[in-house]
Amino acid sequence: MNRLAVQLNRLQLANPILVASGTFGYAREAQAYIDFATLGGIIPKTITPQPRIGNPPPRTIETSSGLLNSIGLDNDGLEQFIEKHLDYLLSLNTSIIANIAGRNVDDFKQMAARLNEFDGLAALELNISCPNVSGGVDFGTNPKLAAEVVGSVRDACSLPVIAKLTPNVTSVVEIAAAAAEAGADAVSLVNTFQGMAVDWRRRKPILGGVLGGLSGPAIKPLALRIVWQVAQAVDIPIIGVGGIACIDDVMQFIVAGATAVQIGTANFYNPGIANQLVGELSEIVEEQGCTHISELTGSLQT
Repeated sequence: MNRLAVQLNRLQLANPILVASGTFGYAREAQAYIDFATLGGIIPKTITPQPRIGNPPPRTIETSSGLLNSIGLDNDGLEQFIEKHLDYLLSLNTSIIANIAGRNVDDFKQMAARLNEFDGLAALELNISCPNVSGGVDFGTNPKLAAEVVGSVRDACSLPVIAKLTPNVTSVVEIAAAAAEAGADAVSLVNTFQGMAVDWRRRKPILGGVLGGLSGPAIKPLALRIVWQVAQAVDIPIIGVGGIACIDDVMQFIVAGATAVQIGTANFYNPGIANQLVGELSEIVEEQGCTHISELTGSLQT
């Protein structure tokens, strides 16, 4: 038995370590640094129905403990993703989870149906939570709209569905509950926190899009809190995301209730980190005297 294999309803992964959308490109960019086959899965950058040029530069700025980005879902669109990247991704001997975003429910539904035509994808992650695109975040801040998107995608395709949720709401629990009720196989918690950076001498915002999404170590305590709260209230598998940079971070999310995790900002400064974490996670399971990683999931005592 693979002691690291995890099940998120209809989605099975070889291990809990995924690389997050938007931090790993389309995988080609990282092929010199990582053995893809050891990963639990890869989530390529978000794709939209039509090409997007994204937000004006500057698009990123380092903070004292993280990264603020305002990329704006720059991508070549669905058909170019299929033509240029899909075959390569599906050849990598790991689970590929396509991340999609749309302007309305029909966009999500049509993209899901189109991707459902291709054998080999493991799941779809619905980006209903990007803080840098006008309109996109609305789906993730309203339980009814979140449920509508999840339900429409579930009806349009046979792939497992993951809802990636925003932390920029009063209660993520309500949104997660709505996504679960609509048929989501899992939720990713969380996307970036909205923030901004200012050049006070010029009296100007630094980012071309003014606002951006904060990721990295600064958000880990907040993401952990949300994972724990949702795990206590909603019966749905959770993928923990936010500031994970070492094996202790991974384990904190797992004992708080996450079945799997995504590595994001850390990929930029240590592109081989996901491989390292898979090996260390196996050692942790043995060290803890467990036969399977699931024995540690949600084991936090309060």
